[in-house]
Amino acid sequence: MSADTPTSDAVPFVSDDSEAAEEEEECQDAAQEEEPISGVSPVRAVLTVLILCYVNLLNYMDRFTVAGVLPDIERYFAIDDSKSGLLQTVFICSYMFLAPLFGYLGDRHNRKLIMSIGIAFWSLVTLASSYTPKEHFWALLLTRGLVGVGEASYSTIAPTIIADLYVKDSRTTMLSIFYFAIPVGSGLGYIVGSQVSNVAKDWHWALRVTPALGLVAVLLLVLVVQEPKRGAIEARPEHQLHRSSWMDDLRALSKNTSFVLSTLGFTAVAFVTGSLALWAPTFLFRAAMFTGERAPCVESHCSSSDSLIFGVITCVTGVLGVASGVQASRVLRSRTPHADPLVCAAGLLLSAPFLYLAVVCAQASTVATYVFIFLGETFLSMNWAIVADILLYVVVPTRRSTAEALQIVISHLLGDAGSPYLIGVVSDSLRKWDSFLWQFRSLQLSLLICSFVAVGGGAFFLATALFIEKDRYQAENFIPADDGPILVPKSGRSTLVPVSSVLI
Repeated sequence: MSADTPTSDAVPFVSDDSEAAEEEEECQDAAQEEEPISGVSPVRAVLTVLILCYVNLLNYMDRFTVAGVLPDIERYFAIDDSKSGLLQTVFICSYMFLAPLFGYLGDRHNRKLIMSIGIAFWSLVTLASSYTPKEHFWALLLTRGLVGVGEASYSTIAPTIIADLYVKDSRTTMLSIFYFAIPVGSGLGYIVGSQVSNVAKDWHWALRVTPALGLVAVLLLVLVVQEPKRGAIEARPEHQLHRSSWMDDLRALSKNTSFVLSTLGFTAVAFVTGSLALWAPTFLFRAAMFTGERAPCVESHCSSSDSLIFGVITCVTGVLGVASGVQASRVLRSRTPHADPLVCAAGLLLSAPFLYLAVVCAQASTVATYVFIFLGETFLSMNWAIVADILLYVVVPTRRSTAEALQIVISHLLGDAGSPYLIGVVSDSLRKWDSFLWQFRSLQLSLLICSFVAVGGGAFFLATALFIEKDRYQAENFIPADDGPILVPKSGRSTLVPVSSVLI
């Protein structure tokens, strides 16, 4: 070797250009690793949940504003209890029947766009309903039915976006924040509806608050919310799961025992909450007249504190119920995989006796009635976030919007779609004379139905506990039919592995 030839120690292992290229690749890899799997930054993910929570708040505010001014609506249109119950029923029916359509679209198209259009439509229709003349009660029914179109576009999709942003305990926490909006929004519906009506001396103005807030929600959705990748944050993202047909999704969901039983349990929750939501303020108003605490009202507008008090109770019990349900679930999960359905069952079974006592004691003590309603609604609210979490972990990501829609259809069809009307019909049938006494007594007897339905719902959740572990395991280890296992030799034996594993 000549002296001019450098030794191996003097020769660089790679050139400077190669080192620069390697450093650049490492930086790119690090940047890719830092990029969130869902495609949404942590800050924007939190903002997304808060905006979805705000819209959910408006959703339930709008839904129960009518209940807050129901006595005024009954006098304005001169209608009985059965027709009053129709106001909630037509809304729930349109909401329920359109939910599968939006569930199908939500699993396949841009969810942000669908929600934005739906909320804008719902806000405009709600505003239109506030101009209903006295001679056309049917027009109020029609517009309340159309409000369900917009709300169906939102309720089926929003939880699936949260599911694509968070997993495990973080998902439960965010869902609990999201579902805090249900009781709080419901309570604000009573409060805002009754107080705006009192100030304006006209119940129509109560329906003009949420439309303006709804348009703000559309702007926030368009400008802030970012569509996350479906299922990317979980073990296997959307492109590895493949979409199946709608009929295949329905068949798979019908065989998912935990989904079916928890949906039936949630149906009981919907039945009870739907009945109380519409009729509780009116029942308390009639109870006060029956006991002599309030003089009978014959004017077109009657100032009443019952909707305000019931609204405050609904807000407080909702927050307490959802928080205690989530916390109880977290504590029990470390001890048993059946924690979620057991907490739901306990909530319903504990609420039943308190709701029964609230109805029975109304004729003797208004204070006792409010106390029992407070306890009953607290236990009833323990279910909201947990039921949603159960659905999300027993159903694969590409079927979640469809599952949400199907749960909405079943729970509303057998629950709060008919319960307000049923309570009204039973009340009218039990009323022997048109007096303040029988207006109270007939509604009191009809509301006792809720306690027995709550017990039935608790039984369904207890049954869910028997299957929850198996169904969760199957969802987490789901293998699509078109990616079925094949036989591959391994050490002289045959082993089942997915096709994708071999191709990769």
